[in-house]
Amino acid sequence: MVRKLHMKRSAFTLVELLIVIIIIAVLAAIAIPKFANSSQRSKESALRAELSLMRNAVELFKNDCGSYPGALDDLAATSAPANGKDSSGNNKAIIATDWKGPYLNKVNVDPVGGAAFTYSVTSPNVGKITSSASGNDSNGVAYSTY
Repeated sequence: MVRKLHMKRSAFTLVELLIVIIIIAVLAAIAIPKFANSSQRSKESALRAELSLMRNAVELFKNDCGSYPGALDDLAATSAPANGKDSSGNNKAIIATDWKGPYLNKVNVDPVGGAAFTYSVTSPNVGKITSSASGNDSNGVAYSTY
């Protein structure tokens, strides 16, 4: 009596392993480009939020004191600055009792450019804050237009 031994298959074949590797490679090829520039997009998002916060602080300063800050650091000052800027870029005295600051905890650097923000104190752009970064974002929009 001849008995046939039935062996159970306990491993994957080479073809099965290759198919799984190919499927994983295709999925990675689809997913990786979506996350490749996520760091840059997060910096751009932080830039927009930071600009919005600083621009609001400039407006609050202007509404309280009747003039624009003389420098961005005036927004985070713990006491009233002596002078601000009028809409022509001329010095204007600030009355200490009108000042309700500080308007920001601190003035951060540009998250995209890594340098200080650009703050204009000359006419016609008095009080305008822009990014120090040059170039365009991931959607092709210039940082200077934020």
